[in-house]
Amino acid sequence: MTTLLVIAKEPLPGRVKTRLTPPFTPGEAAGLAAAALADTLRAVAAAPATRRVLVLDGSPGPWLPPGFEVVPQSPGGLDARLAEAFGRCSGPALLIGMDTPQVTPALLTVDFAECDAYVGPAEDGGFWALGLAEPDPALVRGVPMSTAVTGAVQRDRLVSAGLRVRELPRLRDVDTAADAHAVAAQAPHTRFADRLARLGRPARPATAPGRR
Repeated sequence: MTTLLVIAKEPLPGRVKTRLTPPFTPGEAAGLAAAALADTLRAVAAAPATRRVLVLDGSPGPWLPPGFEVVPQSPGGLDARLAEAFGRCSGPALLIGMDTPQVTPALLTVDFAECDAYVGPAEDGGFWALGLAEPDPALVRGVPMSTAVTGAVQRDRLVSAGLRVRELPRLRDVDTAADAHAVAAQAPHTRFADRLARLGRPARPATAPGRR
């Protein structure tokens, strides 16, 4: 079976989901991040895996269920941190982030029998999941992250290496208030949706002028 990796940041105010502020306060954004992380870890816990590893920037909190190894993120850019996470694996591995609370165990149940890699494209041009039958950090290191072409560049890197690539369903990351409302509507029974409903903030445009 597969090692399931979750790369995440401790949900502390001012350190996570800063594009949610405004309309949310830093504390509210951190609460939404914690709920998204809890939903993600719950899905990973219910999916078949040989290992479940949380690659964490920060310290574990009450949102961490049992059955996970916790390892610190390495220094460097996101590509380097993803590469290092894969480098710790000795067999097939699937890595996801904490930005898709709508993820389900079924989406994380992958079979490398007829492919060498999986890419889960995100609506913003990135990817929400990356799977490698033979984890090689060089397949990730140097890929430009957090751009509108990140997913395409990563997929091209895999194809250029001669790998057989399959795509997972496209999902929407939670980066903005509009994303949060759209994802909550898609997955209304998640902790994330419940936390958002209790905050009672209306959806706002995806980006405010001058913000990134």
